[in-house]
Amino acid sequence: MIGPWAGALLGLAAAPLLRAAAVRHAVPYGEPLRQCCPAGGWASRARWPNGRCAGCGEAGTPPRPGAVELVAVAVGAALGSAATDAGTAALFCWAGLFGVVLGFVDAAVLRLPDALTLPLFAGTAVLLPLADHRPAVLLRCLLAAAALGLLYGGLALLLPIGLGDAKLAPSLGAVLGLYGWGAVGGGVFAAFLLGGVWGVLLLVTRRAGRGDALPFGPPLLLGTLLAVLAAA
Repeated sequence: MIGPWAGALLGLAAAPLLRAAAVRHAVPYGEPLRQCCPAGGWASRARWPNGRCAGCGEAGTPPRPGAVELVAVAVGAALGSAATDAGTAALFCWAGLFGVVLGFVDAAVLRLPDALTLPLFAGTAVLLPLADHRPAVLLRCLLAAAALGLLYGGLALLLPIGLGDAKLAPSLGAVLGLYGWGAVGGGVFAAFLLGGVWGVLLLVTRRAGRGDALPFGPPLLLGTLLAVLAAA
């Protein structure tokens, strides 16, 4: 077990890079990644909590100051408390880092880029055997990944859910599969519940209209996190 404090510190340490990745990838479909800094090294790939580039000092851009840092610390603390050994810690670290960036990108531009969802899936596949090497568990993870991919892929044809959500779902399903089919179902239920509550709140506060598209990535990610915490 890493522990919540260690997880929170890891999240805080990674936050400048996570913010930079969120800014870089939060562009409409078909547009190149956002670049601002010709400097090399760490500074060209990091942003401070106020959003300014650590390399050239370019003025801050969304997400809001402190938002990425707060979420990274909270996610790190939650996953640190759920990790039971080095294998699950590595898997949670990988999924958590990508999850934070994906959540902010989807909230900003309503898309989950392949440049993030596909490496997340590849890394999850590599790290899963470190979290649990039992064949029966790995088979369940594989089946859960396929099931959620097919579920959200099918829903993308019927509901305002994008293909990016369908590409993200297998990685989350594989992680949930570590804890059994109850956790898989709980993650799906929590995602739709959170998405529905969020949509209603936006409608009530008039921050969105009935025909407006809403990002489903954040509820999907948060629902998975809650299911893992409940099952761990």
